[in-house]
Amino acid sequence: MNVFSSAAWRKSSHSYGGSGDCVELTTFQGMIGARDSKNPAAGYLQIGKQDFAALLREIKAGHYDL
Repeated sequence: MNVFSSAAWRKSSHSYGGSGDCVELTTFQGMIGARDSKNPAAGYLQIGKQDFAALLREIKAGHYDL
């Protein structure tokens, strides 16, 4: 069963720039769900809150800049 099936997804505040790169997030029992808002049926990524926080720190530090 999809643990996020009844979750309230919310779109990132950075997704409204018209670029089409849209991300939605939700939480459930200590987990974070992330999915493409244009294609939610395609699935989602599930990651622990601590790992997600570490990922955000790395993104903000520029570790994944292209």
